[in-house]
Amino acid sequence: MARIAGVEVPNNKRVEISLTYIFGIGRSKSRAILELVKVDYHKKVKDLNADELSRIRKHIETEEMVEGDLRKRVNQDIKRLMDINNYRGRRHKRGLPVRGQRTKTNARTRKGPRGSMIKKKK
Repeated sequence: MARIAGVEVPNNKRVEISLTYIFGIGRSKSRAILELVKVDYHKKVKDLNADELSRIRKHIETEEMVEGDLRKRVNQDIKRLMDINNYRGRRHKRGLPVRGQRTKTNARTRKGPRGSMIKKKK
């Protein structure tokens, strides 16, 4: 297993797919990175030589915001929304859907399990 940005990427998959195991890198960004560092995205990770692996690692660590830094940034953005008390921030505070979904029915993922309405008689 190759280690890139603190994440073990699988050896037996193509490089393009393996890079998506890193938080903040999807398929399109993965392909763009590989084109920039001039590595064939059809190769498997186990077939990469040390030079290609180090070029990928160096580019991701210097140019891209991934893993811990990105998670921290996202949490700070959510906290900022909650502090300025705008609509999205209030939805985050209450644990309700943020992006305009309906809440009369559904939304159980955000709201949690239903509370019991009435107790059953014995």
